[in-house]
Amino acid sequence: MRELRAWTLDEIAELQERIRTAPPGSKIDEAKKFGIDLSLVVEQLKLSPAERVRRTMSLAESAERVRGLARKKA
Repeated sequence: MRELRAWTLDEIAELQERIRTAPPGSKIDEAKKFGIDLSLVVEQLKLSPAERVRRTMSLAESAERVRGLARKKA
């Protein structure tokens, strides 16, 4: 099983360069044309897997609180 880890600064720089110089018709180019903000993907990859999980759990807990408040008002 592969080890989960945060990306290194060199890996991130390489990814940013690949995004910046993506050739027309490439998957990266298609994603940008579709409206995907690839800078958000890069920002997530700067975090460790544990940090990404913590951030996701925090967002899920916030959504659950909002859902609970909406139910109380209904």
